[in-house]
Amino acid sequence: MGKRVVDSISKIKNALRAKHNYADLESNSVVYSVCSILKQEGYIKDVKKLENSGNKNIIRVSLKYADERKKEPIIKSIKLISKPSRKVYVQSDDIKPVMNGLGVGIISTSKGVMTFDEAMKNNVGGELICEVF
Repeated sequence: MGKRVVDSISKIKNALRAKHNYADLESNSVVYSVCSILKQEGYIKDVKKLENSGNKNIIRVSLKYADERKKEPIIKSIKLISKPSRKVYVQSDDIKPVMNGLGVGIISTSKGVMTFDEAMKNNVGGELICEVF
């Protein structure tokens, strides 16, 4: 996991705090996979690749709010676990549910980026990316 994932998660957090409707992120395959999982789990509205972004891969993440008028975000907490300076790896037996199953964890495995639940079902471990609640 690299700097782009860290930057992307920070941009999403900042956009939610500022009550923006979307965040534009520099993307790679891991960033896109993480955002796709967030969409699949219902934490964001949509993820789209922007066409006219020059030679950079830019994706637009449409943020989701529980109350559109008050801009109360669906994501209460998004906690980065691995960082470029400190990688955190786990085996499949050591993966714990996020907030007793109320949240979702995202892990990068040899079989791709997936949720903690999928990693436990597939019996694979890997690098912990983040926990979302």
